[in-house]
Amino acid sequence: MLLIYTGQGKGKTSACVGQALRALGQGLRVGFGQFMKHDGLAGEQTMLSRMLGENFLASGAGFYRNPAEFARHRAAAQTLLAWAAERLAAGLDMLILDEALYALGHELIRQDEVQCLVDQCCAARTHLVLSGRGAPDWLVQQADIVSEINVVRHIFAQGGTACKGIEF
Repeated sequence: MLLIYTGQGKGKTSACVGQALRALGQGLRVGFGQFMKHDGLAGEQTMLSRMLGENFLASGAGFYRNPAEFARHRAAAQTLLAWAAERLAAGLDMLILDEALYALGHELIRQDEVQCLVDQCCAARTHLVLSGRGAPDWLVQQADIVSEINVVRHIFAQGGTACKGIEF
């Protein structure tokens, strides 16, 4: 199956982590990779690393804001794609790629690379979970499940800041 968590709201990564826990609880072999986020940034990384070992990788270069840093961000994205291919070859039942849609939207990964990954997962009968804002129509149409997470209210709108254990 192809599952997508998208939208402007908070909770896409949390949904991916929950999906990983559910799959692990059913005895599935899970790989979890994070685009954009570098290791040691967020609380889920500590737990995923402990639970998944080599089947977890946060290899991002941070959120992409400066086009002058495109090459560095593209290289980090390529590292994660290569890791994903290795993990697929190792026989995962589920591959979760957090912020893949963010990376795709900023062209740090290309449509053909994502499509290749979708096709490889389908051929291997590996569930693929992708998250991030702005899921493109061509990908949504292939998905089995798409959940859009919307903002109803968020503390940022009132001038609040990110809270440890909530946003990271």
